[in-house]
Amino acid sequence: MTTYFSKDHEWIAVEGDVATVGITKYAQEQLGDVVFVELPEAGKALSQGDEAAVVESVKAASEVYAPIDGEVVEANEVLAEEPAKVNEDPEGGAWFIKMKVANADQLSDLMDEAAYKAFVDTL
Repeated sequence: MTTYFSKDHEWIAVEGDVATVGITKYAQEQLGDVVFVELPEAGKALSQGDEAAVVESVKAASEVYAPIDGEVVEANEVLAEEPAKVNEDPEGGAWFIKMKVANADQLSDLMDEAAYKAFVDTL
């Protein structure tokens, strides 16, 4: 499994042709306590940059963008019931969606962990 990061603070872990997408710890810290998560239905086609989900905190509402093209194969329904899980484990169990990778070439547009950490340090 390889993990990539976007400038919009999403992480994407790719295993075979399925990618798991969530928000980074940095994004969660900027949002504060997450109180609501809206997820797409399985089968929804997403293009890179499309809104994939919405996350709301006590401070703000924010979109989660699709880091690559693909089709949603699963949404993490646990987050609909327990959005606070995002506060506890944003880069693990609190993933948002799993999607079938449509264009693996787009992964080269994303950052590895070291590049993402360097990017965050400039913010």
